[in-house]
Amino acid sequence: MATDFRRKELLPQLTERIVQTYVEYGTINHLGHLPLPSYEAVVSILEDLKEIIYPGYRRREGLHMGNVTYHVGDLIDRLHDKLTAQIARALRHEARRLHKSEEVDFEEKGQLTAIQFLEQLPELRRVLALDVQAAYDGDPAAGSLDEIIFSYPGVEAVTVYRLAHLLYKLEVPLIPRMMTEWAHSKTGIDIHPGARIGQHFFIDHGTGVVIGQTTEIGNHVKLYQGVTLGALSFPTDGDGALIRGTKRHPTLEDRVVIYANATVLGGHTVIGHDAVIGSSVWLTRSVDPHSTVVLEKPKLRIRAEGPAQPQELEQTHYEI
Repeated sequence: MATDFRRKELLPQLTERIVQTYVEYGTINHLGHLPLPSYEAVVSILEDLKEIIYPGYRRREGLHMGNVTYHVGDLIDRLHDKLTAQIARALRHEARRLHKSEEVDFEEKGQLTAIQFLEQLPELRRVLALDVQAAYDGDPAAGSLDEIIFSYPGVEAVTVYRLAHLLYKLEVPLIPRMMTEWAHSKTGIDIHPGARIGQHFFIDHGTGVVIGQTTEIGNHVKLYQGVTLGALSFPTDGDGALIRGTKRHPTLEDRVVIYANATVLGGHTVIGHDAVIGSSVWLTRSVDPHSTVVLEKPKLRIRAEGPAQPQELEQTHYEI
């Protein structure tokens, strides 16, 4: 027992050593009287928003046209207050980070931005209804729209992306990325809130999909699991620092289909409308409309056990 007590006497010294690192490596701590957006509050906002977008599928049961107005009104009122507070925090932090000295009423600006965001929810429901329909139209295993809303990770990730994208366009810092990274952690689908994605969009299966910040996607596009829409290279300035704000990710025109584990890179890469990109293809240049891009037919080498000689069999190639 005495030995345990002597060991605990070392804990204050350990605390001092840890606190000292807050001075030495101050880039990874935030100390002061200006709070950052709350991660828990942002997640709570997302859950409330999904309750509005998909009423009856989430927390509240027994909704009907007789009581849904009260339910949505209560959610909108709460969201107004929570969004105002979190957006104001994000704006204040960004102004401090950029050393802006002008006087700004961040609470008033946060409230205005929150209202501008909430006013877009009716139109967003129309867009998301098309995404859900795209999933049903694109997946013969889907039994119903209800099944898709309940269980499809692609729809979950796209829902959060579209909400975050609205805030991104309103120039809200931090919060849009917090939202999409939360969805990334849940679904395995990484969509930057800055990407521009058209209507009737479907990600089938979804795990491992990456869509970069400057990606542009047209209407009626379908992606499968493992697809990467990424940057070919990262341009730097004379000091070796990354040059930001350039078009680094590809453009997909209308009705493009990209199959599993394909990689399309580069800001000048354009996949023309109605093109099909096969599985595991690596693309760094543009493709004309109505093109089909596949790898050469592979061969399987099977080494049989026993005295039989190794066989080389041509892999049956699927049709796209």
